[in-house]
Amino acid sequence: MLIDMHMHEKTHSPDSHMSLTEIIAEARVKGLDAVCITDHDNQNIMEYAHRVSKEVDFPIFVGAEILTKQGDIVVFGLDNLPKEMVNAWELLEMVQKAGGIAFSAHPYRKNNRGLEDLIKTVPGLGAVEGFNGSTPRKLNLLACEGAKQRGIPIVASSDAHLSKRVGLFATEFFGRVRDEKDLIEAIKTHQVRPMQYFEGEYIDAFIDIEEKSKVYIPGRLVGESV
Repeated sequence: MLIDMHMHEKTHSPDSHMSLTEIIAEARVKGLDAVCITDHDNQNIMEYAHRVSKEVDFPIFVGAEILTKQGDIVVFGLDNLPKEMVNAWELLEMVQKAGGIAFSAHPYRKNNRGLEDLIKTVPGLGAVEGFNGSTPRKLNLLACEGAKQRGIPIVASSDAHLSKRVGLFATEFFGRVRDEKDLIEAIKTHQVRPMQYFEGEYIDAFIDIEEKSKVYIPGRLVGESV
């Protein structure tokens, strides 16, 4: 399954310009199998999103992007979000106790909202958003390197606030994801890999589509042995 792990719907994220209906429409155009709504510091869309998901037969999973004192962390499976800003390790402890999962959002983006090198050491971090659709590639690759050093999964997300950006990056899940519990378990067991949208399909996010010497053909790179 291909799932965009991190985006914002306008009802409960004031900086977003897209409705749930617009998100679903674009996700279907891109070929996504599901989306995650991760509004800022709240999960108020949960009931509505789950109802719409059933009505239109398109999986929608709900988490939240929480701003901690050290930076943004996306969480799933935490019913009681903190009511005030906490330290990253305090939030991660809450998530662990709840049986959820948390990943560092855009850790090296230059907006003072990323965990930066803390991704390598902070206890309880379940994954790293190695590829974020609103972050330069070189900073995304820094995040990937941090995740690799620590041995935790790399996920990919659009971090979309405009519908046309939905699905620029997505995470491939190797099994069926029916709900947030399945999503959490798949990440915990490393059953994921980062993907990017390129010319109408999803390919490995580590392929540098800007590099002119690499011409992509579905399934391989030109010059690779078949």
